[in-house]
Amino acid sequence: MISIKTSLQNIPLINAKYHKVLEKIGLCTVGDFLFYFPFRYDDFSQIVLLEEKYLNEVITVEGEIIKIKLARIFRRKMTIAEIIIRDKNNIPLKAVWFNQPYIAETLKEGEAVRLSGKLALDKKRFSMLNPAWEKSARDATNTGRLVPIYSETRGLTSKWIRWQMKMFLEKTKIDDMIPLSVLQKFNLPGLSAALAQVHFPASQEKLRIAQKRFAFQEMLLVQLKSLQTKNQWEATNSLKIKFDEKLIKPFVSGLPFKLTDAQRKASFEILKDLEKNRPMNRLLNGDVGSGKTVVAAIAALQTVKAGYQVSIMAPTEVLARQHFLTFSNILKDYNFKIALLTNSYKLTCHPALDAGSSRKSIETTLDSRFRGNDKRENLLKKIKSGKIDLAIGTHALIQKDVAFKKLALTIIDEQHRFGVAQRAYLQQETMTTKDGSKQTIPHLLSMTATPIPRTLAIAFSGNLDISILDEMPKDRKKIITRIIPSQKRDGAYEFIRQQIKDGRQVFIILPLVEDSKIMTEVKAAVSEHKRLSAEIFPELKLGLMHGKLKAKEKEKIMQDFSDKKLDILVSTSVVEVGIDIPNASVMIIEEADRFGLSQLHQFRGRVGRAQHQSYCFLFTNSDSNKSTERLRALEKSNDGFEIAEKDLKLRGPGQFFGTLQSGLPDIAMENLTNVKLIKFARAEALEILKSDLELKKHPLLKDALQKFQEKIHLE
Repeated sequence: MISIKTSLQNIPLINAKYHKVLEKIGLCTVGDFLFYFPFRYDDFSQIVLLEEKYLNEVITVEGEIIKIKLARIFRRKMTIAEIIIRDKNNIPLKAVWFNQPYIAETLKEGEAVRLSGKLALDKKRFSMLNPAWEKSARDATNTGRLVPIYSETRGLTSKWIRWQMKMFLEKTKIDDMIPLSVLQKFNLPGLSAALAQVHFPASQEKLRIAQKRFAFQEMLLVQLKSLQTKNQWEATNSLKIKFDEKLIKPFVSGLPFKLTDAQRKASFEILKDLEKNRPMNRLLNGDVGSGKTVVAAIAALQTVKAGYQVSIMAPTEVLARQHFLTFSNILKDYNFKIALLTNSYKLTCHPALDAGSSRKSIETTLDSRFRGNDKRENLLKKIKSGKIDLAIGTHALIQKDVAFKKLALTIIDEQHRFGVAQRAYLQQETMTTKDGSKQTIPHLLSMTATPIPRTLAIAFSGNLDISILDEMPKDRKKIITRIIPSQKRDGAYEFIRQQIKDGRQVFIILPLVEDSKIMTEVKAAVSEHKRLSAEIFPELKLGLMHGKLKAKEKEKIMQDFSDKKLDILVSTSVVEVGIDIPNASVMIIEEADRFGLSQLHQFRGRVGRAQHQSYCFLFTNSDSNKSTERLRALEKSNDGFEIAEKDLKLRGPGQFFGTLQSGLPDIAMENLTNVKLIKFARAEALEILKSDLELKKHPLLKDALQKFQEKIHLE
């Protein structure tokens, strides 16, 4: 017997040619190979005798080879392998393969074979084109059953994988990580049986049960990791920051707008968390434009006024600078020192210097008085000595030389855009309490503008608390959304001209190119910008933004757009979540059918950020009813959570979750909407950890969890 830990390099039947290919797709051990699951199955299970009623159906037939022929067409560099078989009723069938000469060389007249494929007629004789085949003397592996189809790459075919898989399933000792009592409780098969059925299912029903077992297994690991993280988090200390009603109430009353009920509730939940001596770990999940920033500002105000520091991290310089301007404005009546630390900016702002300013004048003041006004080392000294109350930045905030004197709250914007290690680094800042007895870590508030459907929140957010902003400010106008087919484009372009005449601005978003090669995407963006500038809007000023530009160049373009030096911004999908251009009133999304609904909703949120009525036009060249029906969800609703649920339902968790989560196998992905399964897995994880927090009594589960952590990040 071999072990699942055995290296594929040590398997004599796999030669060196295959080792390189397997390594390239991450298959290094026997265990890796066994868990390389099929992505679909060809149903060749219907074994029949030849009859006309099976024409155009996929079937399997068995028969004796009565003739073999191999023709070479040198002019076209082509070979045609052909065999004729007779089934038990003596009815002939011709099978033809192109450019597979080895088939004619491998088979012999008189041998019995199984052929699986679509039955057709060729000159009144039954035929099959390129059928799957194998000799009848062999167990059914490639024909006559549900046949697994794997993701292939150059030099690796599903047929080759199947032969190796069969051998490994027979010769590998496989221990089960899930306790027998748990498997029995839910009528789930053991690991060996489940692997055999997932690769070579005896029936659709047995395949479904095996898939359910693996979905439960992955979800159990998710819940174990989630609960362990929560336990570790709750075992640490944080600073108690007392809720100061006399501070917060006047601040809220003095805002130029009224908080929504959702904002009030979220703020209260956060302020109550800050009062506890264990660190807050809360996700503020708010739809585009629902007002997350002011909720974060309330938490920052409370923390700084209590005598501590706050750090805010954004994924890009553009967003970090925007937060710097926004917080400088919101907190301008308080005597706080605010700093911006990115690769390009080392700025400090004392909001009280310009207490009566508008946001625009603060921006001008910042640009004139603070751009490049501080050296990095000076700014780091101020942060370390506690002279900076609120530090805002990008990844530059988590370099080893950045240290805080009394950091008590960390806020991460668009937290899924940061890696696990980066988020962990922000949370590791420790400080000692006044009596010198306790090490504490900061409270953590994560924010995202990506509405998370309820089922996914249940599955993945067990280690953190969630506050949801599902309510829009009362005065916010709904964005009018319309699907624009190709024949109505000219009308949309005319509408844009009118909007720009009225003083508004426009975004035009281009889709990510399918092969994801950034240069191809850039080329498409450059080409469209050129076409629009020359042929459609020659009289207007158009800017261009794409992923190949440097941060400074993107910043300059966004600043020009913000300053109304540009009428239209043509951009690939790099346009930032959270970018605030109040004067932009039209969002055009090219080839909208190529985006997920949630992403389209995010783009739409770049407009409608001021008092002007705003519009989103979904350009599509697709005639597909399915595409149109999907896009109609955006015409009907402006509610991001409703749209996210619809997106999840239409695209399935795998595609939906691609932007939020990576590493889960397809089987687990497909079951992410199974709330019952998730709850069962969570209950079992709780039960296991209750008596065995470090999984010492469950070494196989511990080992599986370790591997799981290497490939997965839980947000």
